[in-house]
Amino acid sequence: MAITDTADELARIDEVIRRGPFDDTWESLRGFEPPEWFTQAKFGIFVHWGAYAVPAHRTEWYARLMYREGSAEHAHHRETWGELTEFGYKDFLPKLDFANFDADAMVATFRRAGARFVVPVAEHHDGFTMYDEPRTRWKAPLIGPKRDPFGELADACRNQSLVVGASSHRAENWFFYNSGRGTASDLQDPRWSDLYGPAARQEVHPDPEFLEDWLIRTTHIIDQYRPQLLWFDWWIESPGFEPYLRKIAAYYYNRAAEWGRGVVLHYKYDAFPAGTAVFDVERGGSSGIRSRPWQNDTSVSRNAWGYIDGHDYKQPRELLSDLVDVVSKNGCLLLNVGPKADGTLPEEEVRLLEQVGAWLARNGEGIYGTSPWTVYGEGPGSSLSGSFTDGTPFELGTEDLRFTYRTNTDVDYLYVLSVQAAGHDVAVRTLSADTKLLEDHIETVQLLGTMEHLEHTRDRDALRVRLPQHVDPGDGFGLRITLTKPPRPQRRDYLHNATTP
Repeated sequence: MAITDTADELARIDEVIRRGPFDDTWESLRGFEPPEWFTQAKFGIFVHWGAYAVPAHRTEWYARLMYREGSAEHAHHRETWGELTEFGYKDFLPKLDFANFDADAMVATFRRAGARFVVPVAEHHDGFTMYDEPRTRWKAPLIGPKRDPFGELADACRNQSLVVGASSHRAENWFFYNSGRGTASDLQDPRWSDLYGPAARQEVHPDPEFLEDWLIRTTHIIDQYRPQLLWFDWWIESPGFEPYLRKIAAYYYNRAAEWGRGVVLHYKYDAFPAGTAVFDVERGGSSGIRSRPWQNDTSVSRNAWGYIDGHDYKQPRELLSDLVDVVSKNGCLLLNVGPKADGTLPEEEVRLLEQVGAWLARNGEGIYGTSPWTVYGEGPGSSLSGSFTDGTPFELGTEDLRFTYRTNTDVDYLYVLSVQAAGHDVAVRTLSADTKLLEDHIETVQLLGTMEHLEHTRDRDALRVRLPQHVDPGDGFGLRITLTKPPRPQRRDYLHNATTP
């Protein structure tokens, strides 16, 4: 499909930037502040959906690896679907039928999980858009579902009071199919080049035509669907993207100012300077409290983001460990699920989400709307800092606690969160009298979920709390500690050792 309107589109983008309040310089973009809805939300759902759910084999990168000779995906494809000259990735697209897709039901599942925002993939690396993109024929409204799944899910989210986001992985389309250059396949046929993209070597920086198309497509997502969160995958940190990143950030922030809505733009690695957007860590964590709000995106599965046969699913306690650890360190958790080709969520993923939701139904007061405390927690369990650390399960143990904090006009709350405990007697050693970390007076200790007042004592070694017998320590717990600040001493004015009249 020929694209003839690029000049007009670029002029439109420049006009939005010209009107302000942001311009496309890093100095201006440092005026960005994460909105309150995001810093208080703490938990969202990522949705990886696409034609890779049709072969459902090993990875959502099937589209790339099926063309790589010697890969397991290449051998599987030839054995299952035939030669690549006869059946390429494009031939999976009509099979993504979404016959049982029910956006309202899917969003209801996300609500039960306790999510406050939802980020569906608008376009993955494969070049097939799950939204109605005017610059391509390779889109869900025309092929496969023959509907706009992204738009339907966005509407359902708003109808059920969840914030809508969008993710774009379009940048990687520049090189994604390059393994097909060296083998006989449908990639060699120019009729399909508008799907398979340049298929360039990854070492080669994208050209202006590709970058302009990336920019324009992203503004279409912004204008058509008004997402309040825009998430970019890696590779936008490649040097050629730099001026276009400044443009898309200014465009997005200016549109948000027109809407009167707070928005968040996420980036990985060093694609954006600190303070111009929100940093995102993929499948990782932080070793301590970060000064700026941040996000960890991870999946319910250890080995894939999209739907596959043979997921290595995490256990609920691992997901909850990620959640409380990230929140205690000033972050949000974006947890991914992957619908099947018929548009439904796998039963195991629904079960995992509902177990997370059950914990949050009891303990959510210690998550939503909280801030980090002086220290993030105690115990031997520690998440690794950086990306791609979840190959090794991270699970908080019976000695591990995490802290969050909330301050109101007349009272402060300190929360103690656990995903599993050794028994009904809880010792919070960080809050002992000797540590001097908590100088406020502890007025009450209550159990989240029931708000029962709990017996407690504070000595030199620990704050000791007795959990009720009806609590299963294996399910973890949340405590709300109501704090009373020590009274300020009465001021007296002295002059030469004499009280002034």
